[in-house]
Amino acid sequence: MSLLDDVARRDSWRCWVCDEPVDADMSVNDARGPSVDSRTADRKAKAVERLAHRACNSRKGAVKVVVAWPERLHVVEPAPLIAVAERLERKGGRELVARCPSRKDAQEAADWLVDRFSRLVPGLPVTASVDAGGGQYLVALAAGRR
Repeated sequence: MSLLDDVARRDSWRCWVCDEPVDADMSVNDARGPSVDSRTADRKAKAVERLAHRACNSRKGAVKVVVAWPERLHVVEPAPLIAVAERLERKGGRELVARCPSRKDAQEAADWLVDRFSRLVPGLPVTASVDAGGGQYLVALAAGRR
């Protein structure tokens, strides 16, 4: 149980898949209970142990998980966040992740992304920018190499 406690404390008792709180007092056998998961399904990649709800961990199985964008955000063609996280973590740089109809929508998406990436890839300093272009607003994430 010490591995679970260590991982959970590091992840602030939040599920890395759904980004919802994990109840420390819930049974590990309960669907909303805590479990330790590796962030990648690629057997060759370095596995990072993360906290997940038992149901989130079981649901994803041995396939790559999809981190959903919140429905409240108005984004067009949102990028798959796990792939973006892996590229930024590996290479750093800048990547366009969404298009939005208004500056306000783009800024809300940018703010959410910075907050979400702080838990999705702890220790990777990610910044977001909003750029106007072609009658829309582009949201980009940037990170330096680790």
